[in-house]
Amino acid sequence: MVAEAFDRKAAPVAIPEQSPEKYYGELVFNRQRMFEYLPKEVYDELLKAIENKTPISRRIADSVADGMRRWAVENGVHHYTHWFHPLTDGTAEKHDSFIEHDGKGGIIEEFSGKLLVQQEPDASSFPNGGIRNTFEARGYSAWDISSPAFILGSTLCIPTIFISYTGESLDYKTPLLRAINAVDKAGTKVARFFDSEVKHVRTFLGWEQEYFLVDESLYSARPDLVMTGRTLLGHESPKNQQFEDHYFGAIPSRVEAFMLDLEISCQRLGIPVKTRHNEVAPNQFECAPIYEEVNLANDHNLLLMSVMTEVARRHNFRVLFHEKPFAGINGSGKHNNWSLGTDRGAMLFSPGKTPEDNLQFITFVVNVMAAVHRFNGLLKASIMSATNAHRLGANEAPPAIISIFTGSQLAAVLDMLENSSDADLSSLAGKAGYSLGLSQIPEILIDNTDRNRTSPFAFTGNRFEFRAVGSSANCASAMIALNAAVADQLDRFHSEVNNRVANGMPLREAILSELRKLVAQSKAIHFDGNGYSDEWKEEAARRGLDCETSAPLIFDAYLAPEAVEMFDRTGVFSKVELQARNEVKWEMYTKKIQLEARVLGDLALNHIVPVARRYQSMLVDNVVKLRELYGHGADDLTSDELRTIENIARRVSAITRTVNEMVNERKKANAISDQRSRAIAYHDTIAPALNVIRRHADKLELLIDNEMWPLPKYRELLFIR
Repeated sequence: MVAEAFDRKAAPVAIPEQSPEKYYGELVFNRQRMFEYLPKEVYDELLKAIENKTPISRRIADSVADGMRRWAVENGVHHYTHWFHPLTDGTAEKHDSFIEHDGKGGIIEEFSGKLLVQQEPDASSFPNGGIRNTFEARGYSAWDISSPAFILGSTLCIPTIFISYTGESLDYKTPLLRAINAVDKAGTKVARFFDSEVKHVRTFLGWEQEYFLVDESLYSARPDLVMTGRTLLGHESPKNQQFEDHYFGAIPSRVEAFMLDLEISCQRLGIPVKTRHNEVAPNQFECAPIYEEVNLANDHNLLLMSVMTEVARRHNFRVLFHEKPFAGINGSGKHNNWSLGTDRGAMLFSPGKTPEDNLQFITFVVNVMAAVHRFNGLLKASIMSATNAHRLGANEAPPAIISIFTGSQLAAVLDMLENSSDADLSSLAGKAGYSLGLSQIPEILIDNTDRNRTSPFAFTGNRFEFRAVGSSANCASAMIALNAAVADQLDRFHSEVNNRVANGMPLREAILSELRKLVAQSKAIHFDGNGYSDEWKEEAARRGLDCETSAPLIFDAYLAPEAVEMFDRTGVFSKVELQARNEVKWEMYTKKIQLEARVLGDLALNHIVPVARRYQSMLVDNVVKLRELYGHGADDLTSDELRTIENIARRVSAITRTVNEMVNERKKANAISDQRSRAIAYHDTIAPALNVIRRHADKLELLIDNEMWPLPKYRELLFIR
């Protein structure tokens, strides 16, 4: 029996008396619950299906559904939902009760395998990129047996895929599962070069979720935060992050209470949150879990974001996932730590103890580098959005250029591999000991690579850290592109090595020969320097890397011929699905800029300008009265005020003029029928106007009486009390 189901509107939970291991996963129909509520033969068959990624029979589905319902009802549940990930970057759920007619004029509670395995939610109103007409409503959701059901409030949530009536995916989970399967198949073939017993290659993900907290009362007084998730105007605070005192600092007590509540809620839902700390900017924080397989990790991240939103409100906070909610300070990312491992326990990005193990390590690392080089524009497109565009390239985030950091040790091995006919791989090592010469300090284990926070895709010792992913994003977008690209590259590698072996070359020599070729071909993607520098932008362009900065144009990478062919070969996306998803991306970009333009126009004309004019009138009235009192002797007394009056007048005029011009440009853009062209118009003509309006409004904030300013300022928003 669950101690207390997570209630979205409940009061803050008390600190539990028992340790987390006692309540961890109590709201999840995990293997322990399956064992308790399912017949032994059903339990065994379900686990076999999960492990081997095979479908289950309807008979088994009926038994699983009955056991799942009994467990859920015992814990206060009276509704169920198929929980899926539409193309909105969020989640969706439609609740149904367990009741059915009993044939005698009454009802009974039951839950069949048919209802568990498949349902037909309305597909017409979700983003679909033209795959479905509004009047064509049918869509299908289907149970993902690899991700366990869980309880939210009084509802049983069943993770599912979501596809159209004609079979195209309308979600993130479907192509993610396809990409995971593609890596499994291709990676297994390559892993068998080194261990013939390998049956599966698994993908792992550890996300790092950054976010801001804002006091709820201040949040409610900022229409821009409420509507868009970011402040569209606001002058920077005299104190922000310049003293670097917030990062890893003592967590404010209010925030720590929120974090504890969040962790307990997450752990009951089986989300293995482990780490919490202050981030660089004031009011910015981070949490991170233990690594899990990619599909489950992605489900857990989306669930965490939902739970975090509700828990924050219990503590009178609002949580901000926008990549850049405040100008002038760090934005938020969601670093995706990605790795591969075999079902035999080998972690493929970890150096081994033998040259053979290290050859396997180098093989997979080099193939990842080759994949990232071939599809660097696509990987950038996978993490690009109207919101992440504000963060990328600023001095706290990776640039909008995809490159790979390896560290000096691995870089030396790659150079040796490229330039030597028989590379010595015995020197690779994991962590090495280092003594500080202080008796009270133990030996420190040093990783085989440093960290480079300016790199968007960095090797960090036993994994790659895709740092460019935005904090509000669905991790699946990046993981789909990355896993598909790597799967395609591993397939090519396997074929090339087999061709060499078929022509009489020994296997080890064939592997080294192909690796040598790939290292030379992908050298352009390898960069261990400062990704923030202007010199790197120039160098990246010379190397032929994708340096495009316009989000609508970056999305074109999905429809490049090589990307369309790669997704088709791996079975991740059809061309129709890719075209539809790009239509959604362009449409969502347009809508977000359009919303910001409308909100800022309203704020400027109905909040800022009237206050500025009222204050200006007060100054004019004061000047007139001083001149009436002192005559020409008032010239010196009023000179500063006259300059302020003139400054306000110029700022107000500029704001009014720019807002009107922006409205006219919006009308022109809205008349464009093609989604791509409309998005480009919004990027080129409307987004720049937002910056112009903001610049003048922020200057007015410094000029106008603080008591008259209509919005909470940064110095109030950014410091939790």
